[in-house]
Amino acid sequence: MDMLNVAQTVLDSQPFSRLLGTVIHSISAEGITLELVLRNDMLQQNGFAHGGVISYLIDNALTFAGGGVLGANVLTSEYKISYVRPAKGERLQARAVVLHSGKRQAVVRCDAFIITADSEKLCATALGTIVSVPDV
Repeated sequence: MDMLNVAQTVLDSQPFSRLLGTVIHSISAEGITLELVLRNDMLQQNGFAHGGVISYLIDNALTFAGGGVLGANVLTSEYKISYVRPAKGERLQARAVVLHSGKRQAVVRCDAFIITADSEKLCATALGTIVSVPDV
């Protein structure tokens, strides 16, 4: 099974990802880009993407990228997120790349962008550690 099919199978097995409508925008040996269309129920009181939605998408992209080098049985050990601007737009996209990997853990960076018809703007950035776990 190729990388895209494996990742799609994993994404399809996540009820929360299905609820939010997350899709794989692109995937390669270098990383992954996840995307979702922002709906009104994903916004906070000022009309911006809720921080929890941004955080979810980043966390998932970090883990998928780490799994690309460590194998399918991985979890997020930790991550630090910095929100750099309010996210108001049509789509949210998280682009994750592996910075370093060993036998049991990978350090991954992820940038989140808010996408509109005519622009994309960085709204958050994160650095995380992804770890392999015994069969789950």
